Amino acid sequence: MKFGMTKKLTAIVLMGLCSQMALADPVSARKTVAGILTGMNHFASDEQKAQLMAIAGDESSGRGMQMIASTVHDIQHAATAEGKEAMAQVMAADAAPAEVKALAKVVAEFNHMASDEAKAVLAGL
Repeated sequence: MKFGMTKKLTAIVLMGLCSQMALADPVSARKTVAGILTGMNHFASDEQKAQLMAIAGDESSGRGMQMIASTVHDIQHAATAEGKEAMAQVMAADAAPAEVKALAKVVAEFNHMASDEAKAVLAGL
């Protein structure tokens, strides 16, 4: 049992390290979050949460993507009130790219899973 837990922790740490290197730009971060949301059902897996935390902690992702990743990390069936407020800030930010605003809208409207309309938006990101 202990060995199994050690394997899991090692995998999570390695994913976190690799994902930080792989997510060195906002486009990669956006595609990673979009991919997670597309298949997410109620909440992210532990592995996905590790990826999201890596994005949230990576300043090169951009402030909007950091906020989005943090909000998706905290989703339990839907975004929290704080998460929805953060997504409203991202959508209202003049400096945020249109793709980031679209992703923030999907996150704010997430309810148990991405709707068909949201999945179409995510596919275009």
